[in-house]
Amino acid sequence: MLTRYSPLMLAALLSFTLSSNLQAEQMFSDEHYEIHYNAFNSTLIPAEVASSYGLTRSGNRGLINIAVLEKQPDGSTRPASAQVTGVSRNIVQQTQRIEFQEIIETEAIYSIGSFQFTNEDLLTIQLQVQPDASRPAYQIEFQQTFYVD
Repeated sequence: MLTRYSPLMLAALLSFTLSSNLQAEQMFSDEHYEIHYNAFNSTLIPAEVASSYGLTRSGNRGLINIAVLEKQPDGSTRPASAQVTGVSRNIVQQTQRIEFQEIIETEAIYSIGSFQFTNEDLLTIQLQVQPDASRPAYQIEFQQTFYVD
């Protein structure tokens, strides 16, 4: 029997168990939403998981995982869909657009994006996350160094 892993669960597990080459999950929060995001080498995802979600595994390909949680009046949160776009930029200002796909599971919603990099590539990643079409998108930017596996 094949166990089905969720991308966020797998990414969180990996971020706590692997070397410092993988940054732990990061989060943005305000009064309406929590936006959890992390980026990592695609080879960290088992082949069967990548295949089941249509993700490409490669030593020079990274993945960004985003999960949006809407804050509820009682203090709890619930998964929320969001329109997600993004770009990555290396130190010589070469940019690439990151396309995201939404994955809906029983108790979770994720947006997964894929990008390429070269060894020891310091990338600036800019994300626009819009869970509510009537409000402006959240702007998230972070830097991370990626290593070819």
